[in-house]
Amino acid sequence: MGVPIRIDENIYNEAKKVASAEFRSIPNQIEYWAMIGKCALDNPDLPIEFVKDLLISKHQDRSLAEAFKFEDESD
Repeated sequence: MGVPIRIDENIYNEAKKVASAEFRSIPNQIEYWAMIGKCALDNPDLPIEFVKDLLISKHQDRSLAEAFKFEDESD
């Protein structure tokens, strides 16, 4: 369920530009920015790129993942 909100016109226009380039709707772009911002504020010790990559990885297809083998593991 969506909830209408008021937002600064400058933020809207920036979201419109980026949303188009990243193939998102404007509301989805603003939601994405909010999610990254919240995670960054909750984890100030982590770099923002790490937070962004972590959120992306949560939505990737797990069937494409390969198991990581440590050097000392036997086959």
